[in-house]
Amino acid sequence: MASLSMAPVNIFKHGADEEKAETARLSSFVGAIAIGDLVKSTLGPKGMDKILMSGAKGGTVTVTNDGATILKAIGVDNPAAKVLVDMSKVQDDEVGDGTTSVTVLAAELLREAELLIAKKIHPQTIISGWRKATQAARDALKDAAVDHSNDSARFEEDLLNIARTTLSSKLLTHHKDHFARLAVNAVQRLKGSGNLEAIHVIKKLGGSLTDSYLDEGFLLDKKIGVNQPKRLENVKILIANTGMDTDKIKIFGSRVRVDSTAKVAEIEMAEKEKMKEKVDRILKHGINCFINRQLIYNYPEQLFAQAGVMAIEHADFAGVERLALVTGGEITSTFDHPELVKLGHCKLIEEMMIGEDMLIRFSGVAMGEACTVVLRGATQQILDEAERSLHDALCVLAQTVKEPRTVYGGGCSEMLMAKVVTDLASRTPGKEAVAMESFAKALRMLPTIIADNAGYDSADLVAQLRAAHQENKTTVGLNMSEGTVGNMAELGVTESFQVKRQVLLSASEAAEMILRVDNIIKAAPRKRVPDHHPC
Repeated sequence: MASLSMAPVNIFKHGADEEKAETARLSSFVGAIAIGDLVKSTLGPKGMDKILMSGAKGGTVTVTNDGATILKAIGVDNPAAKVLVDMSKVQDDEVGDGTTSVTVLAAELLREAELLIAKKIHPQTIISGWRKATQAARDALKDAAVDHSNDSARFEEDLLNIARTTLSSKLLTHHKDHFARLAVNAVQRLKGSGNLEAIHVIKKLGGSLTDSYLDEGFLLDKKIGVNQPKRLENVKILIANTGMDTDKIKIFGSRVRVDSTAKVAEIEMAEKEKMKEKVDRILKHGINCFINRQLIYNYPEQLFAQAGVMAIEHADFAGVERLALVTGGEITSTFDHPELVKLGHCKLIEEMMIGEDMLIRFSGVAMGEACTVVLRGATQQILDEAERSLHDALCVLAQTVKEPRTVYGGGCSEMLMAKVVTDLASRTPGKEAVAMESFAKALRMLPTIIADNAGYDSADLVAQLRAAHQENKTTVGLNMSEGTVGNMAELGVTESFQVKRQVLLSASEAAEMILRVDNIIKAAPRKRVPDHHPC
C-alpha cells in the first residue's frame, strides 16, 4: 500500500494566503475591535476630535469627530475592519448621524463574542441568541418611541431638541441653539419633501461661527459680467453648458497660411460672425439672464451687455445643477428650438456682499423651499467641520420629518433595551441566554463610554442608571453637563427613532456577519509583467 504523505496539501496558487478557524476569527475580532477603539473616544457630547492628514505632499489637514469621516480617511487592510467602515458609511448615507455609535456597538458586540467563543460556545448559538435579543430590543425601542407629529408646536420642539442633541457632540456644541434653529428652519422650508439638494451651504472665511445665517434665496458664488445690469426683476433664466469662447480657431495643431494680414483679419471676422449668430440664437429665447457652465469670452459678453442681458460664466457644475432644480429650468446645450427649452424663473437677481466677496442672490425662485446656509468661521478646518456637523443635523431632521417618532438620548434608550434583553435572558433556557446577556452588556457599554469620555465615574453612573431603569423610570439618562443621572424628558435630550433603530440593526447584522467567518482566503497578488510596448 502506498504510504500517504503527511505534508500539508496546498491547493492555492503560489502567493495566496489562507487563515483558518481560530486564527481567522481572531484576526477578524482584533481588526474590528481596533476600529471600535479608534473612534470610541469621539462618542458623546464630551468626545475628543481627531486630526487626519492626507499623505500627499502639502497634504490637507482635517479636524473632525465624525465617525464616518474618520473611517473614510483611514485605509484599512483587515477585512472585518472594512465591514465596519462600510457599515459606518451606510449609516451616514441612510440617516446621517449615529456613525460612531454604530461602529462602537458592533465592536463591543464582537468583544463580548470573543469571550464567549473562548468559553467554547458555538458562533451559531451566539448568533441565535443575538437575533432574539435584537428583536426584543427593537420592540422595546418601538414601544418607548413617542410621536408628536399631530401637535405642530411640540413637534417643532422635538425637532429643535433632536438638532441640539445631534450638534452637542460636534464642533458646534457651544452655538447649538443658534445652529439648531437654523437647521430646523431650513428643513421646515422643505415642507416635508426631504430633498436636501434644495439647501445650499456656502462657506466663507472670516467672522465667527455665530455670524452664520440662513438666507431665504439661492446664492451663487460667482460675479456678474462687465457692463451688465447688476439687478434684475422678474427674470427669465437660460441655464446652459456650451462653449462661448469660439472666437479663436480651436483645431488641435492647426496651421493657417495666409499671404497678408488682411486675410487674418478676415478669418477673425468670420469667427466673430459665427459667435454673433450663436448669441442671437440665445437672445431669441426672450431671456434677460444667461448662466453658463463654461467660460464666456469678452466679445459675447459685450454682445450680451448691449442687449441688456446679465451673463454669468463658469458657474460650477454642482451650482448649475442645483440652480436648474431651484429655478425650475433645464440645462441646455443647443439653441435652435427656443420653444422646446424650459427656462428658469425668479423674481429678483441682485449682488450681495459676504465678508470680502461678492455673490449673486436669486430671490423668489420657482422652488419656494430653496434656501442657502451661509457659514462663517475663522479657519477652513472649522468651516469644513461646521459643514459636516450641520449636514448631520439636516439629514437627521429630514428623516425625522418623514418618520416623526422620537426616543430619549443620553444612554437612556440603550439602558432601556439592555433591561429588556436581560429580562428575556433570565427567562430563556440554554446557552442562548448567555449570548443575550452579552448583547445587553454591549448595549450598556455605550453609556459607559460616553461617561468615560467626559472623565466621569462611569461604573457609578451606569450602576445608577441600571437601578433607575429597573424601577421603570424609563426617561432616566446621563446628564453630561453635571456628571449625574437626570430626566432626559426635562433636559430635552431627544434623538430620532430612525437613527437609534438603524444603529441597533446595522451593528448587530455586521457583528453577526463577522462572527460567522471561519476562514479568510487572500487571493495571490497579480504578477507585474514588464511592459515591452511603451506607448
